Amino acid sequence: MGSRFRGSDNVRLMSWKSSAKVVTSPEFTPEALEAGRKLFAQECRFVIGVAQEVQLPPPGRPEIGFAGRSNVGKSSLLNALTGRKSLARVSGTPGATRQLNFFDLGGRAYLVDLPGYGFARAGKSDIAEWNALIRAYLRGRANLRRLCLLIDARRGVGDPDRQIMAMLDEAAQSYQLVLTKTDKLPEKALAGIVQALEAETAGHGACHPEVIATSAETGAGIPDLRAALAAVVFA
Repeated sequence: MGSRFRGSDNVRLMSWKSSAKVVTSPEFTPEALEAGRKLFAQECRFVIGVAQEVQLPPPGRPEIGFAGRSNVGKSSLLNALTGRKSLARVSGTPGATRQLNFFDLGGRAYLVDLPGYGFARAGKSDIAEWNALIRAYLRGRANLRRLCLLIDARRGVGDPDRQIMAMLDEAAQSYQLVLTKTDKLPEKALAGIVQALEAETAGHGACHPEVIATSAETGAGIPDLRAALAAVVFA
C-alpha cells in the first residue's frame, strides 16, 4: 500500500492564497488523501494511560506521537483528526494531560497523546516524573514512526520547544512541526509564522523539513495531516 504515496518525506509546505485558506499540496494525490481519510475514519478508542515506563504496551504496531506546550491544542487536534468530539479530553486548564495516553486507531496504529510541557498545576516532583517519562519514551521507542510537535500559531517556536527539538535530534527521532490554531491569525501574520517555522527546521537534523498548518476549529489542514500520517503508518 505504501506505493500509493510519493513518500512521507516529500510532503511540501502548504501554500497560501488570497482567500487565506490552506490548500492541498500537489504532493498529496487524491489517493493519498483518501487513504488518510480512511485510516482516520476507523474506530479509535482509548487503550491505556501510561504513568511509568514499565506500563508501555509491547512495541508492535506503528505509533504516532503528539507533543507540544501545555494548552497548544493537542486534544482538539486529535479529536479533529479522528472526527470525534471527545476522544481526547479538552481542558481549559494547562497541564491537564498527565500521562501518555494511547489510542488504538483501527488496529493499524497507536496515536499517543503526550503530556504538555511548559506549565502544569502540580508539584515539582510530579513534573519531574512526567518529564522523565516523556524523555524515556521519545528516546527509546523503536516503533515511534513520527512525532508531531505542535506549535501554537500565535506564539511560534519558544525555548521549551527548542529543548525538545534538540533532544529529538540527539535521539535521531523523526518529528514534524504542526501549526495549530491558525484560524486565530490574519493571513499575513500566519504566512510569516509559516516561513519562520520552515527556517527553524533547517538546523535540526531529525526534523521533517515541511510544516503542516492546521486548525481544529475550521478543519484547515486536517486532510493533509491525515494523508501525511497515513504515509508514515503504511511506509
